[in-house]
Parts: sequence; C-alpha cells; structure tokens
Amino acid sequence: MATTSDFRNGLCIEYNNNLYTIVNFQHVKPGKGSAFVRTKLKSLKTGKVIDNTFNSGVKIKIARIERRQYQYLYKDDIGYHMMNNETYEQTSIQEQYIESPDLLKDGQNVEIVFHADTETPLTCELPPFVVMEVTYTEPGLKGDTSSSSSLKPATIETGGKIYVPLFVNTGDKIKIDTRSRSYSERVK
Repeated sequence: MATTSDFRNGLCIEYNNNLYTIVNFQHVKPGKGSAFVRTKLKSLKTGKVIDNTFNSGVKIKIARIERRQYQYLYKDDIGYHMMNNETYEQTSIQEQYIESPDLLKDGQNVEIVFHADTETPLTCELPPFVVMEVTYTEPGLKGDTSSSSSLKPATIETGGKIYVPLFVNTGDKIKIDTRSRSYSERVK
C-alpha cells in the first residue's frame, strides 16, 4: 500500500476495480480545508481518461506492471501473434489492446504491457515512429494550396489511411508518428 505522496506520472494503480495509470497529478493545499491531489487517470482497459481527486494521505494500491519487448509476426482469426524477443515464446493479442493496429508491419518491434500479478496483457504500444510506403494517393496538383491544411488522403502498405502533404506520391516512403497517426517526413 502507498499514499498520495507516492504519486508520479506513469504510476499504475488499482482504483474502482480497474487499472489506471497516472497521466498527470497536482498536490493542492488550499488556504482553508485539507490538502488534496488532483489527478488525470487513464484506464488501461478502455483507454478512457478521467479526472479524479484524492484526499491527501489516502492509501492506494499500486499495481505491478511489466513492459516486455515483442516482435509482430502475423494476424489471423485468433488475433495478432507476437513473439517475445528474449524467450521466443509466442502469444496472441486481441485488436482492442493495440492503439493503431493498421500501422503494424510484419517483423516490427512493439512493447506489450502486462499486469505482473495476473500475467494478462493490458496494452500493446507501437514505436513512436514507423516508416511505411505509400501504396496509393491522388496526384497533387501544382498550385493547389487553396485549402489551409494542404493535405490529401493516402493508403499505406498495411492498408491504413492517413493524410499526407500534396507533394507525397505513390511509392514514396514516409515516416508516420504512431501517437497522433500523422505524417512526419519523407524518407529516402
């Protein structure tokens, strides 16, 4: 058991029969009344972020989580098959645990977060950036920058769709930010 003084960003706690990670917290000491801690908690099961206030000194239960490196192998009816990089054991992960499954490419390394006590997978995190080839996009017209964003839809090699600048063509390799699902740069 721990108290609110042990809070830090990224700490995983058990609260209301669910696992949450602390996204942000702030200790507040008002002039009148008792101190409290204002937090933003992200559910590891649903991904939903909630605001919550804890009284200062309240006991909380810290959940032990482990991050393990895996390599994505393939997808079938059972789910997404991953191989542990250290033990070479294979496991399958359901699609709801992966934030952007359409950005997964065969052989790509990912990080799976496990609840250490029950050995159940909680989330599957992709690397911050991936390099993909554009398989289809409309050709950009010269001088067509009348819209404020100047972006066009593109299909990448895994079948995912993202928006790219007008100068990107079919066959180009691009770097994609997996956290925001946005174009980052063109790769040679």
